[in-house]
Amino acid sequence: MAKNLVYQILESHLKSGELKTGEPITIDVDQTLFSDLTAIMAGQTMMALDGDRFTADKTVFYCDHNVICAVSENADNFQFMKTTAAKYGAYYSKPGNGVCHFLHCQRFAEPGKVLIGADSHTPTSGALGMIAIGSGGLTVTKAALGQGFRMNAPKVLGVHLTGKPQGGVAPKDIALELMRLMTVKGCIGYIVEYYGDTLDYLTVPDRQTICNMSIEMGATCGIFPSDEQTRKFLEAQGRSESFKPMAAEEGCSYDQLVEIKVNELVPLVACPDMPDNVHPAKSQENVKPESVFIGSCTNASYSDIARAAAILKGRKVHPDIDCTVAPGSKQVLDQLVKDGIITDLIASGCRILECACGPCIGIGQVPSDGASVVRTSNRNFPGRSGNNNAVVYLASPETAAATAVAGHIADVREIYDCSRLADITEPAAYPIDDSMFIKPEDIADPKSVEIKMGPNISTLPMRELIRDKIDAEVVIKLGNNITTDDIIPGGSSILKFVSNYPKFKEFVFCYTDPSFVERCEKLGHSVIVGGSNYGQGSSREHAASLPMMLGVEAVIAKSYARIHKENLFNYGILPLQFVNEDDYEKISQADKLEISDVYEGIRSGKFVVKDLSTGAEIEAKLEASDEDKALLLAGGALLDLKEKIKA
Repeated sequence: MAKNLVYQILESHLKSGELKTGEPITIDVDQTLFSDLTAIMAGQTMMALDGDRFTADKTVFYCDHNVICAVSENADNFQFMKTTAAKYGAYYSKPGNGVCHFLHCQRFAEPGKVLIGADSHTPTSGALGMIAIGSGGLTVTKAALGQGFRMNAPKVLGVHLTGKPQGGVAPKDIALELMRLMTVKGCIGYIVEYYGDTLDYLTVPDRQTICNMSIEMGATCGIFPSDEQTRKFLEAQGRSESFKPMAAEEGCSYDQLVEIKVNELVPLVACPDMPDNVHPAKSQENVKPESVFIGSCTNASYSDIARAAAILKGRKVHPDIDCTVAPGSKQVLDQLVKDGIITDLIASGCRILECACGPCIGIGQVPSDGASVVRTSNRNFPGRSGNNNAVVYLASPETAAATAVAGHIADVREIYDCSRLADITEPAAYPIDDSMFIKPEDIADPKSVEIKMGPNISTLPMRELIRDKIDAEVVIKLGNNITTDDIIPGGSSILKFVSNYPKFKEFVFCYTDPSFVERCEKLGHSVIVGGSNYGQGSSREHAASLPMMLGVEAVIAKSYARIHKENLFNYGILPLQFVNEDDYEKISQADKLEISDVYEGIRSGKFVVKDLSTGAEIEAKLEASDEDKALLLAGGALLDLKEKIKA
């Protein structure tokens, strides 16, 4: 039977289970990655386990978020990352080398391989014909230690891209159009596989943008075939030996099909406050943003920035706009400098930022209260900019550049002859300089490496076993599409404590409900009630570990985002779902709940939740594999992993 590309790779990496849609499987993992928001946890885990070495072919720690080190806590974190990478066998990418997803595509990603990364935008590497999945840090640490990656065999959404993009229509517009069609939760349980004649016009960096945004639809990841474009990219990176042609077999099937006529698309923007709130750029001309940011792991390639620079060349950034640009890697920055493009950007009035995440996650360029901003990044959730009282519009680099010139959101085709953009391509050969990686083979005696633990580094939080009878108050009731940024916000003033759990927990739901932490600590034990797609967005596992520290024993929601549900299992919090979604209305904040026979409920997947405040009895279910049930009964993944490592 003909197979799509997804199932070819899954079959070649199957460790256990049956490749049947919805069935639990475990796959072997070739590569793992961590950002500076998650690598610290990996190091803390290895210390807690008294671990030896990571066993994946490549494990990479990237410094790409808090690179400015505006406070000493950031430097503490980087020293800890650097020394734990040296001790346990990971590559260490120094600050300024680039954004993890972007840089991993350039230097490590390979067709046909499996990458699991502790950051939700890991699917960027799907641009090279790789299954690349984001997950929580503990899950990725297990994969780096040879435990494989557990998932349900996915459905596959086939996205048929046809036609040549019009001038001014960018890969970001393809991603936004798919967001509009599928919504932020339309692809839960799916891997998205792209094919069609449009691929002839999409370079690997173009494909990176589209794969990067796949996660915003709830998809596990996105993937493109490995073809001539892949070969050219790897050859330009000096990695031609990694090329392997891979594509769906003729006659294969998909669980669902979507067709996008790319030649009919127009420039688009995602309006606040969700990436699926997509409209033509021209319809938003009344929006006058305070600032424009061109960069992030989504749109920071050479060609992205070169196209934006071509639109800006010979013009000035509008007096009311602050425009910043952050290349995705030092490699891109080097080429932009060599070709004089950085000079053009500076002459137009742009400021050049470090090769890092920066404004995408609210680290730098935080807008003023009430402001609108335009960004080429992937998320526009409330607070994502670093200010809960500002709003973000998502756009392509071309639309962002046009906006910077016009002073309002603009259709680039109305201010620039976009036919000229067709001449801008990726370099035939990139400048190769890996000196900002510290490689495992560079460390002469790993066992003698002393781990540097500054005052901002704490130990991993541990929990006691789940109680067989949960009697707890509803500490907060939330609506649909609650993000991990809602649970534990980003921004430099908060994320500097990512390694300091006792301090970090003070910020849980700090924007949504400033009294949340105080109430949790007063109650001791508590339950959270949520709507659909609870925990969408970032893989930030602290959105599970910190509520666990505060005594949250269960979440009852209509549905969950995949990564956050994994993290709840890992930290021993029951992720229950309403059997009847209408029962969500029967529970109010501050109601006292009772959940009896929890251990039996975990085994059977069936629960009865008694609302002692109203007398209502509500059916709930636990959708979990046998392994996830075992994690809950064991008290979370850390204790479970410790036993497996001993064995």
